[in-house]
Amino acid sequence: MRPFFFLVLASATASHGELRQGQFRTPEAAREDLAALAQQYPDKAAWKNRAALVRKGILEGAGLDPLPERTPLNAVRHSLRKLDGCTVENVSLETAPGLFLAGNLWLPADPPDKMPVVLAPHGHGRDLKHVNDGRYRPEKQTRHQSVARMGCAVLSYDMVGYGDSRKLGWIHKQTPNVLRLQTWNSIRALDFMLGLPNVDPKRVAVSGSSGGGTQTFLLAAIDDRVTLSAPCVMVSAHFYGGCDCESGLPIHVRPTHKTNNAEIAALIAPKPLLVISCGGDWTRHVPDLEFPHLQHIYSLLDAKEMVENAHFADEKHDYGPNKRKALYAFLGKHFGLDPARADESRTRLLSHTDLQVFTEKHPLPAHAIKFGETVTLPAP
Repeated sequence: MRPFFFLVLASATASHGELRQGQFRTPEAAREDLAALAQQYPDKAAWKNRAALVRKGILEGAGLDPLPERTPLNAVRHSLRKLDGCTVENVSLETAPGLFLAGNLWLPADPPDKMPVVLAPHGHGRDLKHVNDGRYRPEKQTRHQSVARMGCAVLSYDMVGYGDSRKLGWIHKQTPNVLRLQTWNSIRALDFMLGLPNVDPKRVAVSGSSGGGTQTFLLAAIDDRVTLSAPCVMVSAHFYGGCDCESGLPIHVRPTHKTNNAEIAALIAPKPLLVISCGGDWTRHVPDLEFPHLQHIYSLLDAKEMVENAHFADEKHDYGPNKRKALYAFLGKHFGLDPARADESRTRLLSHTDLQVFTEKHPLPAHAIKFGETVTLPAP
């Protein structure tokens, strides 16, 4: 086994009482919980103290406190393709020694002097042939191309066990501490994006749906470089995410406090937050349950106008056309962009073979960690 610096995985054996997973409680119980939480922060100072406590709890529970060493990313970009109004390249990043993250970099065809950055984590949707998994899915490609046409630099990247990581045998639901690995991958993905030329570090967004929505509000909560968060069909005070990548480590229950995903989503306050919800899943109560609580928090910071809810009562659990339009409008409003440039009719879908990073011409590095091998992050 290759040598590594070891980061202690103290939370890997979390007891059931330290985890809140799936449909943990009823919406009615969540309403009582939110009311009790609101009593804990009647003013700005109290919220700031609470926010710092919850933020530290996420990092500790995920095993990311202190943060691991940021080793060289050794980024590789290849297979540039020119599309209508944007380009795409296939990208690999070595987020820790031997740990590789694959994705696609979507850029405007005519980049402005300063491009906003958008990270695009994906959710758990997959098909049996794995040709429309994760970042390959048509609705994802449509969104990424559209946001790039608006003038943004967009990075879509794999969950563990999806896309290119499957070539190393990674199995998403059997990966220990997958929440830690994915959150670290998101931090390193942002490192890469902010290292690109002509990007604007003052306009940094993250948006994904479902499991990607969880990764959206987790990254926005712990990484102050994120300036806009738009989690889709995921923010809930009673549903905690049904996968270990969302709730498999004790980020919600700490020795000092208990929290929920609505409160975590609010940790980006007073920066812009768009919560996208629908009637066909656990976000059906957002307009009258979670959103008023978010408004309360933003009001404490004199920023009530910075939080919005785009709710689609007749729609299901996806990042469909209406939800995407809400994102384009929100990005346009806060980043000074023109949503009309998104124009989804210009989309050209590419195959998974077009978008994959590791191929015969661009093989996997020999030292890449395979599923079942020990994965640790380098100690700071």
